[in-house]
Amino acid sequence: MSLGSAYQNEGPVDDPGAPGTTVDQLLGGLIEIEQPKRGWHRAGLDALFLAASVPEHAGGLVVDLGAGVGTAGMAAAARVPGIEVMLVEREPVALDLARANLVRPANAAFAGRCRVVAADISQSMSAREAAGLSREIAAHVLINPPFWPPKSVRRSPSESRAGAHVLGPGGLEDWARAAVSLLEPRGRLSIIYKGDGLGELLPVLADRVGEISIFPLFPRAGVAAHRLIVSGVKGSRAAPRLLPGMVLHPGGTGRYLPEPDAILKGERGLVV
Repeated sequence: MSLGSAYQNEGPVDDPGAPGTTVDQLLGGLIEIEQPKRGWHRAGLDALFLAASVPEHAGGLVVDLGAGVGTAGMAAAARVPGIEVMLVEREPVALDLARANLVRPANAAFAGRCRVVAADISQSMSAREAAGLSREIAAHVLINPPFWPPKSVRRSPSESRAGAHVLGPGGLEDWARAAVSLLEPRGRLSIIYKGDGLGELLPVLADRVGEISIFPLFPRAGVAAHRLIVSGVKGSRAAPRLLPGMVLHPGGTGRYLPEPDAILKGERGLVV
């Protein structure tokens, strides 16, 4: 299994969800999500590893920006009892599913600490504030943005699918600007991005956050990283760090090594 494919879930569970969706258990059964069968990013490694960047003893508000059906934010809430979570999304279908996921009985242990906000990060600051994205409210912001610049790949005729894969006209700048406006001083931003995208990502972060750490995820030892988890601290001027990262699979197999397997089961987080 490649890093880009969905992590093997614990389900689907007996409830089949609405037509065109599945209901799946993730994070070792700690969360249960209804999500589209196709046409969107299906929940998998990216969301779960991004959620794992929230420290176990964190507190305050965590904002999952571009939350989709809520996977990353819900995974963070399930593992970290001291946080509240805001799931921010603009697509109506994803918003409806995120709200439905928070009332699923299987998610009752953490759902009371989560809320859904309909907002578009590409809008003006005043429009974002009117939607509920006030300045400096978050201790941590999580972003799993589209990976491809406009016109770099063929755009899907499905707007929902295209929006999940292709950046809007403002590119990563829109995401970074919105995220940093939400962060309180010394708040942390975490982004998961494609392994060859560091040259795109660092320029938009350099003047906005410091203490940048780069944590590569390697499908197997001896190959290039397929994903990067990049974190930074608002207001810091500390130098960036390249961390050792993590290898996911032993050679010649799709099984997970013990450390990533524990993360994907919700048994531990990442130190980034």
